[in-house]
This record gives sequence, C-alpha cells and structure tokens, in this order.
Amino acid sequence: MNDNREKIIVRTSVIGILANVALAAFKAAVGLLSHSIAVVMDAVNNLSDALSSVITIVGTKLAGKAPDKKHPLGYGRLEYLSAMIIAVIVLYAGISSLAESVKKILHPQTPNYSAVALIIIAVAVVAKVVLGLFVKRTGQNVKSDALVASGSDALHDSIISASTLAAAAIYLLFHISLEAWLGAVISVFIVKAGLDILRDTVSQILGERIDAETAQAVKQTICQVDGVEGAYDLIINNYGPNRQIGSVHIEVPAAMTAAQLDALEREIANTVFDQHHIILAGISVYAKNSENSEAAQIEKTIRDLLEDYPDVLQMHGFFLDPISKAIHFDIIISYDAPERRQLYKEIVEKAKGCCPGYTVDIQLDFDISD
Repeated sequence: MNDNREKIIVRTSVIGILANVALAAFKAAVGLLSHSIAVVMDAVNNLSDALSSVITIVGTKLAGKAPDKKHPLGYGRLEYLSAMIIAVIVLYAGISSLAESVKKILHPQTPNYSAVALIIIAVAVVAKVVLGLFVKRTGQNVKSDALVASGSDALHDSIISASTLAAAAIYLLFHISLEAWLGAVISVFIVKAGLDILRDTVSQILGERIDAETAQAVKQTICQVDGVEGAYDLIINNYGPNRQIGSVHIEVPAAMTAAQLDALEREIANTVFDQHHIILAGISVYAKNSENSEAAQIEKTIRDLLEDYPDVLQMHGFFLDPISKAIHFDIIISYDAPERRQLYKEIVEKAKGCCPGYTVDIQLDFDISD
C-alpha cells in the first residue's frame, strides 16, 4: 500500500515538474519580450512550483524509509518537513517578486504585447487549472499534504495568470499599464500561500486534534464490540500519512476477569486496525459497577449537578468503591470556558457536598477528540 502510494506521489510530482518548467519557459520568454513584470513574476512562481515538486519527491522517498532502532515508528513525519521547506521557498519567491514589482512601480516600463504572447498566457491558465485539479485530487486520495498544497497553489496560479491576461487586455484597450501593480498583487498572493502552507505544516508537527468525524467513527467501532459499554479519551498520534498510533479508555463491567479483558482488548485493537488502519497501542479500562444501586443513584445525582455547567462537555469513568468509600470519575471542561481551573474546583466542592461519607476524586480530562 505504502509502495503504491509512493509511486503515485512521485509520478504526479514528475508531471508537475515537467508542466511547470514548460510553463515557466514560455512565460519568461513572453514576459521578457513584452517587458511585462507580471508575466515574469508568474514564470518565477512556476519555477518555485517545480522546485516544490522536487522536494515532494525527496521528502516522500525519505519518509518511506523502514523503521530502525533510533526511529522505531518510521520517518513518515519527514513529509511534513518537506512541506515546510516548500513553504519557505514559496515565501522567498513571493518576497523577491514583491521587491521587483516595487522597483517597476518606481521605474515603470511600457509593456509590448503580441497576439502570440496573449495566446500563450491563455493556454497557461487552462494548463494550470487542469494541473492543479489533478495534483490536488491525487494528493487527497493518497493523503499527501505536499501534493494537496501544490495542487491548491497551482489553482491559485491560474487565477493569477488570468489576472495577468486581464491586465494585458486593459492595456491594449485603454493604454493603461497595470503591470507593476499587478505584479505586486501577485506577490502578495504568493506570500500568503507560503504562510498558509507553513502554518498548516507547523500545526501538524506540533500535533493536531484528530478530526471529530474520525474520532466518532473509531469510538463507534469500539463500542460495537461485545462487552464495551463506552469509549473515551481517544488519542491518535500521527507519525506520517497512513501511520497513526493511539490509545483509548474503555468502560467495561467491573466483574470482568483479566482473561476476558485480554481477549476484549485484542479484539478491539484488531477491529480498529482493520476498519480504520489505526494502531491502538494502549487500551486502558474504566470499571463500571452498574449493578450497585447506590452507585447508580449517586452517578445520577452527579450528572444532574453537571447539567448546570454548559462548559462541562462530558463525564465518564464513574466508579464507586463501597469498601474504601471512594468515588472516581473524569470530566471534560471546554477549553473555551472562562476560568477553567476555577470552574473545576467549584465542581469538585459541590460533588463532595452531594456525596457525604465518600472521598471524591475527580480527574480533569483533556478535551482531545470529543
């Protein structure tokens, strides 16, 4: 699967390199002959796209290296680093072109368009749209952020090239030259694209929350396994595309034996991997003594109490130990809640008041996937 994915990414990137080099050559020739700074800057942008494809290939090859002793989970995250390098290249191209455009604004040159030049620019617009859609769709299919970024950038380039064509038409019809100003606008778009790619890749390297749809699907799969009464605290760590490792808490009857739990955990891990291609490396347990009527009544009292706090997103893992007279459960408080820590302390005090004679231990859980 990974070998096929790598071949698709490399093949798509090679197509992008060839197309962008050809477009850059044509645009550079047109820009120099017509003295159009906007067209020349557009050509430079195509060259940066070609270089981005080269880095995508290198990053994909390195990310595909087999795990070793030093990196037992593989090198998949190198794809995110390659996307970061692409962002820096795009930023550099944008800043450089902005500087050149400002120079042309201060010292303008009269453009000289020909019919051939306009036809080449029009063809470039169509080519960029086709290339952008192809690369972006392929990137989405194989879960390659670098390809998706390259495809999106190509679609933005088609808009920029269309703007260049519009500026040429304005000059031919009204003899108003907008070249340098349009070059500056194009440069701003390029800089913004670079910043967007950089922001997204840094966010992925830092570790993003798993998307809600995937989290709910995984939890639903776990809860469908016989013996599981709830799934909570799902954490998924991303070690590169198609390489996700995580952990989860499951709620099970307190009477389960170690042998039953072992079999249950194995079934959950295998089912989740088969259906979602996610490795559950850790499955922890919340014991549920639902047969205890006192525990059920106290749990209801606590849940009624928490209904007065809209910032409390969830309560789970409730367990009453009748021997040690202790009550344990977890709550999730929204990160958007004002004075989150103070709210937690208030809930602890009120819960203790509802449970005289018991030691109440409330864990403030992380709002990770819910």
